[in-house]
Amino acid sequence: MYLDIGNALGGSPGLTEETLDHLDERVGLAHERIEQGRADDEHGYAALNLPKTVDTDAIRAAVEPFGTPEAVLTVGIGGSALGAATISAALADQTDVEAHFLDNVDPEDTAELLDSLPLDDTVVNVVSRSGTTAETLSNFLVVREAMDDAGVDWTEQTFVTTGDEGNLRNLADTHDLPSLKVPEGVPGRFSAISTVGLACAALQGLDIEGVVAGAQTAMDDLSGSLYESPAYAYGAVCYGLAERGALTNAMMPYAESLEYFAEWFAQLWAESLGKEQVGQTPARALGATDQHSQLQLYRAGPRDKLVTLVRPREREDIDIPETDLEGLSYLGGSGLGDLLDAEFEATEASLAAEGRPNVRIEIDAVDAENIGELLYAMEAATVMYGELAGLSTFTQPAVEWGKKAARGLLGGGDFAEADAVADKRTFEIE
Repeated sequence: MYLDIGNALGGSPGLTEETLDHLDERVGLAHERIEQGRADDEHGYAALNLPKTVDTDAIRAAVEPFGTPEAVLTVGIGGSALGAATISAALADQTDVEAHFLDNVDPEDTAELLDSLPLDDTVVNVVSRSGTTAETLSNFLVVREAMDDAGVDWTEQTFVTTGDEGNLRNLADTHDLPSLKVPEGVPGRFSAISTVGLACAALQGLDIEGVVAGAQTAMDDLSGSLYESPAYAYGAVCYGLAERGALTNAMMPYAESLEYFAEWFAQLWAESLGKEQVGQTPARALGATDQHSQLQLYRAGPRDKLVTLVRPREREDIDIPETDLEGLSYLGGSGLGDLLDAEFEATEASLAAEGRPNVRIEIDAVDAENIGELLYAMEAATVMYGELAGLSTFTQPAVEWGKKAARGLLGGGDFAEADAVADKRTFEIE
């Protein structure tokens, strides 16, 4: 992974090289804290050990009985689905096995998806650390009923990824389902390089060993200086800019295959860093599409944003045919990839010309090793930002509050959070 922070220097808001030097001293201290947390396998910090601790052989053994299905359906939500979706989408051109993700409880969307699936040749992976996640288990019950109605033995086509206890663990034991264990001490949003994120890719026959190898490369690059570690440099620069007013971080990949990556990043960044009245709000964009929508705001709106531009250095291209249409002849002889790269660099320059901070992240190509390196680097960057901001990076109290409220409303227990719903103020206009 290559990181260029030149356009984060000198703008408004912006950093100086002197500021970077001060940040570097703090990065060194934070790195020591992170390394100690990793050595002790502390909750959260254990996620940065996954390239060494994940067992890809065990993952392949768990999915081997299913052979090569026509489709894989992952039933999960948040971190139980987004990492897997990111890897699968990035590597989709390397498999004929379709991947689908049931990660919301919208009834119309769920019905449409189930109607479109070849249920007799679809493997279902149900993912929940606790085994009690209401959305995930509700969706799974719907999927199971659909399989029953279609005359499909769901027990022959289902496996679970969960903890040692809970409803899913009991289900797996009762029906002798294949299962994988979620890693200890790893929050869901940090679990992409684990059983949680790699099982779907394994079912698709993708190179999960390459993903782990790429993550290992990023792990090996961690050091006590931001000048030697792209991951830590990104986290530190984002923190420094946020302290100076860049409270939104627009993640903008220039590759359709990385669109899910921006969604995964949004959860990782928001859930980890949005606490104690601080944090940097992630926004999702896609280049070049959003140059024609969001860029106007980023270049000419409030000076409260950082734009992170991501692209592969290598990609397959399609030639643009020669044309004699007036004003378009300059396009002939180049490729769509050339045009996309030109759009990338034009966006970068456009922002810089107005003193709007932006950071360039490049990977060699969208392949297994590079997506593994990118995912791990963003996780390490998140941890570094959290250390510099003095946050409890690995907790998510606001999320837990909402879960309790929803469960109480559905009759799943007596929770004060549910009682608060009755206090909602109304002011309707018809």
